Amino acid sequence: MNTRSKIAVLGMVALSFAFSGNATAQTMKEKTVMVGGAPMYPSKNIIENAVNSKDHKTLVAAVKAAGLVETLQGAGPFTVFAPTDAAFAKLPKGTVENLVKPENKEMLTKILTYHVLPGRYSSQQVWAAVKAGNGKAMMKTVEGEELTFWAKGKNLYVRDAKGNDAKVTIADVNQSNGVIHVIDTVLMP
Repeated sequence: MNTRSKIAVLGMVALSFAFSGNATAQTMKEKTVMVGGAPMYPSKNIIENAVNSKDHKTLVAAVKAAGLVETLQGAGPFTVFAPTDAAFAKLPKGTVENLVKPENKEMLTKILTYHVLPGRYSSQQVWAAVKAGNGKAMMKTVEGEELTFWAKGKNLYVRDAKGNDAKVTIADVNQSNGVIHVIDTVLMP
């Protein structure tokens, strides 16, 4: 290899270190939240982050089966109440397997969009709405029905149309196109 080639190779190596250093510095600047053993990056969208959570494999599979991936990768903003795999496991045996069948896509879509509010709502904003509502707040979902929010002690809860309560276990997981609040129960319209 001649001197000119060696200099070119060294230059490319130096540039690659410089660019990887900038990417690392950018990643380090982001305030991440750990969900399901994976960091959730505010610069990534809801789907880009959710696929990395080992606690949300069922939710991701359901979103894919319902054809909502593109929507949740869109501009939003969205507030997603994301049930964990353990939350899905609380459903009667066979429910998830039945819902992800192509013939049940409409029902699955209805359930999933019931977990989404149009707009970006931090837990602080939801708490403020609960306080302003004398202990409860109602918010309309993308699906069209309302969720009821309430608090007990330091915990924020969501009540579905069937009267089931889900506890927010991890709040304010910011995304480029919204925010995720992890919940411990699947909500039903």
